[in-house]
Amino acid sequence: MTKKLLKSASRCIAALALTGAAGPTWAVESVKIAGFTWPGYGFWHIAAEKGLAPDLDIQYQTIEDPYESFNLVAAGQLDVVSSTAEFTPVGVERGLPVKLVAFGNLSYGTDKIVAGPGIETAADLAGKEVAVLEGGLAQIYVAMWLEQNGAAYDSVTYRNIIADDAFAAMIGGGVAASEFWEPYGTNTLKALEGASVLAQSKDPYWLQSGVIADGHYMSDALINDRRDVALLTMKAMYDAIAWWKQNPDEGNRIIAGGMSMSLADVELVIGKNGTGLDGGLYVYDFMEAAQFCGSAPGNPPFDQKNGQINDHWNLVSGWWVKFNLIEAAAPPETGIDCSLHKELYDSGYRG
Repeated sequence: MTKKLLKSASRCIAALALTGAAGPTWAVESVKIAGFTWPGYGFWHIAAEKGLAPDLDIQYQTIEDPYESFNLVAAGQLDVVSSTAEFTPVGVERGLPVKLVAFGNLSYGTDKIVAGPGIETAADLAGKEVAVLEGGLAQIYVAMWLEQNGAAYDSVTYRNIIADDAFAAMIGGGVAASEFWEPYGTNTLKALEGASVLAQSKDPYWLQSGVIADGHYMSDALINDRRDVALLTMKAMYDAIAWWKQNPDEGNRIIAGGMSMSLADVELVIGKNGTGLDGGLYVYDFMEAAQFCGSAPGNPPFDQKNGQINDHWNLVSGWWVKFNLIEAAAPPETGIDCSLHKELYDSGYRG
């Protein structure tokens, strides 16, 4: 044993000598992540700035078009995409090598259907134009709300206008209503006299169903070929969320800087106290996301059920068939991979 220890020590000394006076170095794995400008994805900036993943070089880039991000995954130029959670059935039908690995956060009032003057009911919208992100959650949200309120989902004309452009279209009378996320909804209500909220995502039905949410996607190559890196990446995100919950003031400033947003807009979306209940977006911690994925015991919040991610898949798939975005619904396992959550949970990690 003594001889073995001496040999091991001599090898370490030789290795140190090769590294020079700076001491030993370790290989750092690069992880390329993209998402659009949204505070709910800002935890990647916290993970990088606070050094929560020393074995990773987290490179976050802002790409406003999620379809561009997913195409870059297919081209091998991105590893992770943070985006809304409805894309996976479309990606599966198009053969993209990507999986939804986690629910990230749930809309807790930040999403609203705002109507212009004189529009009070779903029936009032019949034959009129509504601004949405076509092929996105906004379109499903409006369609479901119409049906719940006695109108056909196709009784309106959907116009693919979002954010600032939708705000301008509402103010100018170009559309009768729009689905907005913050701060655009609040700004529209302030600027357009007679505007009103027809629906908002904090209502219990929308919370329980989990329809309006963000997710995190990983490439098949990251999950399968660099699994240790995939696990470290997921852990870094949840460590950043846990850090933010304890340090919301500093965390919000980091997110505002990383996203080039005002601190006020960040606080409007994710709140000021780290609970996720004082803003417009509820952030899932590790255990809640693992429960939603069915990879840990217990139920997620808002009367959701264990493993509800599969129900979410089936719900959005059905709507994409209605909107002719996909031909048929595929099984959830073709686009969802909860094994990373399970592996972290089984290792003892709890976020």
